[in-house]
Amino acid sequence: MRRTLGLVVAAVVALVLSACGSSSSSSPSETASASGAAAADAPLKIGVSPVPHAQIVKYVADNLAAAKGLKLEIVEFSDYVQPNLQLQDGQLDANYFQHKPYLDDFNASKGTTLSFVVPVHLEPLGLYSKKVEDLASLPQGGTVAVPNDATNLGRALKLLADNGVVTLKDGVGTTATERDVTGNPKNLTFRPLEAAQLPRSLDDVDAAVINGNYALEANLNPSSDALVLEKAEGNPYANGLVVTQGHESDPRVRTLAELLAGPEVKKYIEDTFKGSVIPAS
Repeated sequence: MRRTLGLVVAAVVALVLSACGSSSSSSPSETASASGAAAADAPLKIGVSPVPHAQIVKYVADNLAAAKGLKLEIVEFSDYVQPNLQLQDGQLDANYFQHKPYLDDFNASKGTTLSFVVPVHLEPLGLYSKKVEDLASLPQGGTVAVPNDATNLGRALKLLADNGVVTLKDGVGTTATERDVTGNPKNLTFRPLEAAQLPRSLDDVDAAVINGNYALEANLNPSSDALVLEKAEGNPYANGLVVTQGHESDPRVRTLAELLAGPEVKKYIEDTFKGSVIPAS
């Protein structure tokens, strides 16, 4: 009987101690608060193209971020698809490689929910050639390589139209495709290629319209090597910071957006790229 009573008392004591332990532990709201603080202090993992995006973000990381309490983890990509897919999947916290028209088209075609936060810089699209020195020398029946993604294809055809190489159907603007070319006095053939392949195509075509970042990676200087170059004024193709929808208010994102749009980064872009990359503001 005494043994049974002892077991009951021990059980009651254990239950009381357990209850006391529960009351002294963190509440769910406190736990969530603590994890939120840890997340705010965690490095922001950002996907970028190597040139000029990685250079710009590394400048921020090396010179500006620490003073704002921001840590950055930079991941470089050589294409325009994976940085968005990995951002949508949560493998990245942000990316910086694209303009808003490309992002809008990507969201519509892929079903992603990505949000443009702030424009940072413009990479003027240019027409390059190893075979001719000016537009007038483009040969009859020549071949011009162009980007194969919808937004940059239209942008490339508009560049050619703005410089009298072709005529486009009224009103198509940057949504143009080859079917919208209504005037082609040199009977040019357009060869759509993945944007990253365009610099390598210069040996095989008469000219190529190349995105600014890939031109720079190929040691082409847009401000001096391009036969024609996009104008910056009124240009909607500024590259900027992108996150998944709902993460625009992440303190790390807000801090990075402030730094990327700030005067120090503007001066860095102007001093480093000398007109081949242009600050957005």
